[in-house]
Amino acid sequence: MLRAKQRTVALAVGVAAAVGLGCAAVTDASKPRPPAPPVAAAPQPTFINAILPGVDGKPTFANPILSGMNPDPSICRVGADFYLVTSSFEYFPGVPIYHSRDLVNWTLIGHALTRESQLDLAGVYSSGGIYAPTLRHHAGRFYMITTLVGSPRRGGNFNFFVTADDPRGPWSDPIALDGNEGKDGFDPSLLFADGEAYYLRDGKGPTQDHPRVYQTRIDPTTGARREPMKEIWQGTGGIWPEGAHLYKMKGRYYLFAAEGGTEYGHMEVVGRADTPFGPFEPSPKNPILTHRDRGEHPIQATGHVDLVEFDDGTTWAVFLGVRPQGGRYQHLGRETFLAPVQFSADGWPMIGDGGRVELRLPAPALANRPPAATPARDDFDHPALSLAWNSVRNPHAGDVSLAARPGFARIAGSAVTLSDAGSPAAIVQCQRHFKLRARASLDFAPREANEEAGLTVRASDAFHYDLAVKRGAAGREALLATRIAGASAVVGRAPIPDGAVTLEVSADETSYTFAVGDGAGAQRQVLGALPTRTLSAEEIGRKGKNHFTGIMIGLYATGNGRPSTAPADFDWFEYAPAE
Repeated sequence: MLRAKQRTVALAVGVAAAVGLGCAAVTDASKPRPPAPPVAAAPQPTFINAILPGVDGKPTFANPILSGMNPDPSICRVGADFYLVTSSFEYFPGVPIYHSRDLVNWTLIGHALTRESQLDLAGVYSSGGIYAPTLRHHAGRFYMITTLVGSPRRGGNFNFFVTADDPRGPWSDPIALDGNEGKDGFDPSLLFADGEAYYLRDGKGPTQDHPRVYQTRIDPTTGARREPMKEIWQGTGGIWPEGAHLYKMKGRYYLFAAEGGTEYGHMEVVGRADTPFGPFEPSPKNPILTHRDRGEHPIQATGHVDLVEFDDGTTWAVFLGVRPQGGRYQHLGRETFLAPVQFSADGWPMIGDGGRVELRLPAPALANRPPAATPARDDFDHPALSLAWNSVRNPHAGDVSLAARPGFARIAGSAVTLSDAGSPAAIVQCQRHFKLRARASLDFAPREANEEAGLTVRASDAFHYDLAVKRGAAGREALLATRIAGASAVVGRAPIPDGAVTLEVSADETSYTFAVGDGAGAQRQVLGALPTRTLSAEEIGRKGKNHFTGIMIGLYATGNGRPSTAPADFDWFEYAPAE
């Protein structure tokens, strides 16, 4: 009943506004208009950490600190506030920005790349797009530097940075780096020290999987180089030296970099020098973080580190890792982990316990500040979508509307499908838990056989599971379809009556179970169960394509080659962890 009242109010406000416009000529302009009522924003997504006492009674936190697809983390501190960004690949908006006061509880507060003028993802392949952002703060301004990979319009990698006074935005348009050079460059970073801005990134090496790290000084306003790029790091011998960051700490310059590839041989190494351009002496204790020799451990592929330092010199590292299930198969994606950094008496750093980390570690010595929990249900009653929602590449205007039918997310199916390297009419959010139940209420009356709408579990254009409503020969039906390595198949179907339906996917560590029910959620019918393994990075990789993202769950509509004539109205979406 409350929902009905909310919608009635929303509709009444819309009608009143229309009447007011029509009577503007006779309005008494001398009377001040009452202020517009405040518009509530959608709740901000939060990641709440369960602080528990350890065996010694001291508080511990849970890893990962950002679950689901949150790879390549970069962090900076401004006073008592911590800000963190991660890679977003082909999803829009780009580069999520998180905030914390205690390093373990985080709130998504915005994105750095929210306009097409900042991020054009047209034609970008799955697992292309935005790689490895770095976030820094200097002289009252935030800098986010990153690489756009796989853009046909750029003709190669595009390294750039954007700036903002407030991490919530607005952020500037891109400031390009490298000019016509560096089309092979990636994983850029910045260091502000000595009155200079140092820009470093990967670039050409003797072979594709042995790039080098190069560096120059730049003008932080224009991006112009102060001198040619200079090679400063060749790595310690492992493949893919990448994700490098330079720090001025304890009177020296420390260069941290990942090696081994962002898979099960991943590791972090460090070198140090007396000048920012080296030569860098590798640590005799390298690697300083790796789980490559812990094959049975629940955390794997640790590496790609960034550091944050407290005023007292206490240092913490954020880094990526994965949690495989059912063997070595990870489908949630690379997640963000946290561990302390200790410096030895001779000045060499080590992360965690001798380069090893656990699912529970002693918490930072900061007051625990958990944010309010995100509501499980999104009723689409706010003027804008929650920050949790993403589009696949840049969205098309009109594909998704919260105004067309107040209280619903209306998705107008376009010609683009979930299997095209385009921008489907869809909104998705990352799967953050192994065990969960996601449900959506859909009001959709397809008129043609090509029209469909439903719930998707997406790994990439070529790998996804879809629970769809369509029109069959005998009337409306729900069907469960798979797209695996570019081949489609229907694995379950059931007739459904007219009216709203509830679509549901329940997940555990190794499977997704799909069901459909009536609008009240009753008369539930299971259409099938499908393995998580098929959507894992390892299985996708075995079929010939690198896969760097994690599972996204969301809502979509399509006309399968031509625009749909019937809109798909989603009343609500619910994401409820079961763990």
